[in-house]
Amino acid sequence: MVNILYFASLREQLDCSGEAFALPPAINTVAALRDYLQQRGGCWALAFDPRQHLISAVNQEIAPAHTPISDGDEVAFFPPVTGG
Repeated sequence: MVNILYFASLREQLDCSGEAFALPPAINTVAALRDYLQQRGGCWALAFDPRQHLISAVNQEIAPAHTPISDGDEVAFFPPVTGG
């Protein structure tokens, strides 16, 4: 299982603060996870559109799109500017 967290305006847009699920075998990087989430359609397609600049973190470390992910990881997505 991977634990996915959504923060700030992204959380509001998706109406979801987080979720956990087993990764399909082909989902092994942050970029692949973003593509997978975008394929859900609707607000997910808009939120994870490649033109949307989102910051990602894996296990609480800022992570570029090519960062590997695997079961047991925590992946967070948030916009570049967050408020307090």
